Amino acid sequence: MPETTGARARRPRTDAQRNRTHILGVAEQYFSEHGITGSLEAIAKRAGVGPGTLYRHFPNREALLAALLKAREDELVSRRDAIRKEARDSTEALAQWLDALEWWATAFDGLPEPLRMALTEDTSPLALTCQGYITTTDEFLHAAQRDGGARPEVRGRDLFLSVLATSWVRGAAMADESSPPALNALMRNGWATPGIVPPDR
Repeated sequence: MPETTGARARRPRTDAQRNRTHILGVAEQYFSEHGITGSLEAIAKRAGVGPGTLYRHFPNREALLAALLKAREDELVSRRDAIRKEARDSTEALAQWLDALEWWATAFDGLPEPLRMALTEDTSPLALTCQGYITTTDEFLHAAQRDGGARPEVRGRDLFLSVLATSWVRGAAMADESSPPALNALMRNGWATPGIVPPDR
């Protein structure tokens, strides 16, 4: 088989690519309206495709969420790179990165829970995404620890989980507008070295 023919055979069909892109757009809007517990069958219906078509592209809810979060990854990577260049010091850089992670984790109502579950399920499509951002959190944290701005016993994994907890609170029934800032302040007090005041978030 000629090389060009082989490459063409391996390339997904145009209509399949179009379906996938369309489903993602509809799913993003649907999850924004209903949260991530919304029906996948309802998403397929709104997209004008059968459930089988949706499941061929996204075998489960986690696979669909992973694809949607991938679309936000460029913005998060840009924020990470800007923090590395522009933050005044490593303590400020860590605080800003945690802010960026919180933005990412609040893409849809209910998102923190599957992200948390992915940390214990290696087979989850979200697991690799979460582990990558824990690694980045560790990089910022280790720099702050090296410079004396963060407690030595703090772990990047725990900070990642703290961000998910703060993100979850935003949608909790008992929370009000003061709840997320209050939790952020508690988290800062937890990771910052005594006497080192991280910048306001």
